[in-house]
Amino acid sequence: MKAILLAAGRGTRIARNVERVPKSTLPVDGVPLIRRSVQLLQEEGLECIVCSGYEEGKIRDALAGLDRITYCYNPFYDITNSIASIWFARQEMDDDLLVLNADVFFSKEILEQVMSDPRDPVMAIDYSRTVEGDYFFYTSLDGRIEKYGKGLPIEQRNCEYVGMAKIGKAFLPKFITRMEELVSHQKHSIWWENILYSFTDNKEEDIYTVDVGGRFWAEIDYFDDYARIIDYVAKQKETK
Repeated sequence: MKAILLAAGRGTRIARNVERVPKSTLPVDGVPLIRRSVQLLQEEGLECIVCSGYEEGKIRDALAGLDRITYCYNPFYDITNSIASIWFARQEMDDDLLVLNADVFFSKEILEQVMSDPRDPVMAIDYSRTVEGDYFFYTSLDGRIEKYGKGLPIEQRNCEYVGMAKIGKAFLPKFITRMEELVSHQKHSIWWENILYSFTDNKEEDIYTVDVGGRFWAEIDYFDDYARIIDYVAKQKETK
């Protein structure tokens, strides 16, 4: 299995708190978040592909000394979204994929849960979070995505998206074809996840979800998200 980490974005919402620092390189217990993530992935035997863009040198510095990393650079990071970044990694899409946003803090338990889920494709979600968050789904009883959106009305959401998905090798040709179609139609301002969402619009394919079961995770959109991670890690150290 390969892991594609999306780390090209500028992170405009947190930019006022961190000066020209990619949010995925913010330190967690003294280790850049993206370095922590890559080490977790490599421990599970995944080959890592990092899609960089904004302040690429700082991304590489955060990962200095780690082997078996392939870099794919999005030179248009300032005028495109993550679908363009993952498009630049298309040559690496030849095996089961784990795709994740590089600003997500996750545990080994969450990673193993997503990797071991037999359904394809499957996106990580948290049923315990429906009020505050960034991106929400409404799923069927068996976990299929039926509605999605940042602005999904609160009465139409039953979980938050975690920022990680697994795409099996069997589904990959459909994923790549749809990605190419969207990019060829100049849909370069959408998220990479919209490739998967597009299959649900006309019920073409089932896109499944796996609940992380209340385990701690956080995606850094605002400084408060980063502060939650730091607080969680500090408390975990206190209990050891």
